[in-house]
Amino acid sequence: MFSRRISKTVLMATGLCAAIAMGGCAPEPKADNGEGASMDASIAKAVFGKMPDGTEVDLYTLRNANGATVTITNYGGIVTSLTAPDKDGNFADVVLGFDTLEPYLERHPYFGATIGRYGNRIAFGKFTLDGTEYTLAANNDANHLHGGNDGFDRVVWHAEEATRDDAVGLKLHYLSKDMEEGYPGNLDVHVEYWLTNDNALECNFKATTDKATPINLTHHGYFNLTGMKDTILGHEMMISAGRYTPVDEGLIPTGELASVEGTPMDFRTATAIGARIASVTGGYDHNYVLDGADGSLKKQVEVYEPTTGRVLEVLTTEPGVQFYTGNFLDGTNTGKGGTVYQKNYGFCLEPQHYPDSPNQPDFPSAILRPGETYTHQTVYKFSAR
Repeated sequence: MFSRRISKTVLMATGLCAAIAMGGCAPEPKADNGEGASMDASIAKAVFGKMPDGTEVDLYTLRNANGATVTITNYGGIVTSLTAPDKDGNFADVVLGFDTLEPYLERHPYFGATIGRYGNRIAFGKFTLDGTEYTLAANNDANHLHGGNDGFDRVVWHAEEATRDDAVGLKLHYLSKDMEEGYPGNLDVHVEYWLTNDNALECNFKATTDKATPINLTHHGYFNLTGMKDTILGHEMMISAGRYTPVDEGLIPTGELASVEGTPMDFRTATAIGARIASVTGGYDHNYVLDGADGSLKKQVEVYEPTTGRVLEVLTTEPGVQFYTGNFLDGTNTGKGGTVYQKNYGFCLEPQHYPDSPNQPDFPSAILRPGETYTHQTVYKFSAR
């Protein structure tokens, strides 16, 4: 049975609200009460702060029956914290982010954000669709990245709490208007985040449009299964991908689907992230072509952190996943609890269509047309061994 707790206290972007962002609104529980009885799942809501125009921003804390929590703000659909148990049943926050709203309002590395309309890069911020050329913001050197100057990570979404038998959730809705950030069509977007009782964060994306438009929604969480006690270089990664998309100096795919065989890109068997990273110029920031991707939900990635025993499995319906090792983190972002985020302090696994697909006719199409419905599901499932 789910118990619904809604805080009536107005919490601003410091103090108690920071405690909630750290999963600190209650003592971190073990997986049960020591006698095998699980606790009730719940949802709590608090004010996270205000936008410059005065719009109120909320923070939602979802807690499952095992005591795992995820906090999500309706600003940017950002997951600000996510706790998972280690091999001894101790919970820790395993994602990078900030204690308060203000740093999220500044430019940051997309910590925990919902990305759209188009996750990843579009070359030179241009594409041609049905004979018309469209120009987007060049916000990543010469290229377009993650939806532009004010993508879905920088808007306030309409949020609605939700429950089902096995999970508590948050439903987000946003209408991206025709030509917003240069994209054609009024795009009606729905995103659902569910925290299930088997310690999984389930991400469901759905969208419709009244004009043909590119779309590539994804979740941009930065994970560190040590609980921010160390870098991610000792994590052992497995990706079910025999090919990847090589990129040029601007990180735009060349169009080739290259084999990982005999290269530092090969994670078909579990390998420490840091084992060969020095052989990859700039570090890992590449799209993997997932084996057997057919639109059904499949496990494609597994990450194991040896010191804590934490395991992250990624299941997705998407044809690719961007693996990024926090190469551009440089100590300029101070995160939760005063932690300074240095290079390789978090990794991203962003299920997606391939980068620059609107300009790459041989890639799976990322064009949504009127009368069609875009759907995408990704599950981040946590366990320990």
